[in-house]
Amino acid sequence: MLGGYGVVDVWTYIAGTVFIILLPGPNSLFVLATGAGRGVREGYHAALGVFLGDSILMALTAAGAATVLHLLPVLFMSLKVLGAAYLCYLGMHLIRGALHPSPEAQQVVVGSSGSRFRKALLLSLLNPKAILFFLSFFVQFVDPAYPYPAVSFLILASILQVFSVIYLSVLIFGGSRLAATFRRRQRLARTGSGLTGLIFLFFAAKMALD
Repeated sequence: MLGGYGVVDVWTYIAGTVFIILLPGPNSLFVLATGAGRGVREGYHAALGVFLGDSILMALTAAGAATVLHLLPVLFMSLKVLGAAYLCYLGMHLIRGALHPSPEAQQVVVGSSGSRFRKALLLSLLNPKAILFFLSFFVQFVDPAYPYPAVSFLILASILQVFSVIYLSVLIFGGSRLAATFRRRQRLARTGSGLTGLIFLFFAAKMALD
């Protein structure tokens, strides 16, 4: 169907994309937590950071970042360490906020709309799962013989972003339904914040050890 635009085996790509998006990760968890803590509008501020981060990674892939990272594995390891450290930072502050609630601790996830956008953007750019996806799986569906590879990358990127919008929207609206419960039950809200922090620490450890 899209072979004329340099995209090969599009249905396999779609199936793989859906599977990768549905795998739990720090990006989706952050969007869910933001939607649950601050509602739909703020959830989309976080989602915009994820969309932009993914778009940047896809653009870098199209520009040849895969070759650079293969030639300089230390660069990829540095990204993994930075990503793990950032997740540790978020996780520890969430746990501290759950154990000792204070406005300062809650600002890590609550914060301003701009800070949520920036946190989600950093999570996306420093997420090894996303980097490996774009640098390995993503490029397999571009026909190297097609004279306009930018068109192929744009099509693949658009497909991914459509599914990403749908999935993150489900998380945002689902999280916002929890917000009313959290507002009524502060202990439950703190428990959710602490669990989110522990999961972030788990992701950080997994990044560092993989």
